[in-house]
Amino acid sequence: MNHPCSGIILSGGLNTRMGGQNKAFLSVRSQTILDRLYNTFQELFNEVLLVTNDPLQYLSWDLTIVTDLFPVRSSLTGIHAGLFHSSASHAFFTACDTPFLKKELISALLEELEPKWDIIIPVAQGGHEPLCAIYSKRCLKPIEHQLKKQDPKILKFFPKVKVKEVPEAQLRLADPHLVSFFNINTPEDLAASEKMLTDDAG
Repeated sequence: MNHPCSGIILSGGLNTRMGGQNKAFLSVRSQTILDRLYNTFQELFNEVLLVTNDPLQYLSWDLTIVTDLFPVRSSLTGIHAGLFHSSASHAFFTACDTPFLKKELISALLEELEPKWDIIIPVAQGGHEPLCAIYSKRCLKPIEHQLKKQDPKILKFFPKVKVKEVPEAQLRLADPHLVSFFNINTPEDLAASEKMLTDDAG
């Protein structure tokens, strides 16, 4: 089922803790993280965008490639670029280093989608998950205001918009072990991902 919401993958990090290796192309269980995310997004969204400042690496994928509009390197900059270029009023965002993002968890967030909400965000034991969340185009102005001040903190602009928090108990109905929030930042994380149980991560 496709939703009136774009799916956006952020791939703009420096990957310093992975020795400069692009995390989107890391292989987890013989499949790159980008392929895993792309396949999931294809089932849910009519429009899939990828935000990157190195677009030539991604020409093999059938998705719309866009770049940052602000020179500030941050996830917030990527969220801004994705929203700016999205053709839908809302967009779901994830980072390119989350190999076990579950379709069921995204669907649970999409079920909360109403025009009145500007942000629909999971809140688990570790706090808010801003890179596994839905944002509306109404977030563009407050984000721009913040980026002009060179403040990249994503949660900083939340008080200026209408936020729907999805609690952990509800999230676990879709993703019992919350593996959707597991991300790979280091070689140790990559090794751990290979050891995660199939029943947990899929």
